[in-house]
Order: sequence, then structure tokens, then C-alpha cells
Amino acid sequence: MTTRALDALWHTWHMTKPSGTKRPRDLNQLAAAIVDAATDEAAPEPVGDGKDPAAVALGRKGGQKGGAARARALTPEQRREIAKKAAAARWGKREPGD
Repeated sequence: MTTRALDALWHTWHMTKPSGTKRPRDLNQLAAAIVDAATDEAAPEPVGDGKDPAAVALGRKGGQKGGAARARALTPEQRREIAKKAAAARWGKREPGD
């Protein structure tokens, strides 16, 4: 084998694969993760957010309708102005008078 082939073989052999989980960057969270792993304790059950699922679904349904209803209500000139303003914000250009 050539030296280059041996170098390539050694390089791939000693490279370690990253683990599947990332460690927390916060020192306190890292300490808690180490303690949990050492004591084999399961994470506490997450507490509900206190929202009514039916109300959440109803609000989501209204939100899905909102954009289409607003688009129907706008005139072509209004839509054009909104699009110009969005493009200017996206590309960082300032319109005169802003």
C-alpha cells in the first residue's frame, strides 16, 4: 500500500462518530442531565399548558381562514403596496419617506 492509502485508512479509522444526543450548553442543565443519567431517573411528566383543546382547535381554524379572507378584502393596489413594503423589509432597502 502506498503512504497516501495508509494515511486515508488511519484517518477514517480513528475518527469518532458523533453521539445521537447533544449536551446542553447551560452548565446547570448539563449538571441536571448528568445526575439524571447517573440515577436513571425519568424526566418529570410535562404539565399541561392549561389551554382547552377545543378552543385551541377553534382558534387555529380561524387563523387558517384569516389570510385568505384578508386577501379577498384587499384591492389590487393595497396588495401591491403591501408586497412592496415586504420586499423592501426583506432586502433591507429603504423607501423614500421611511
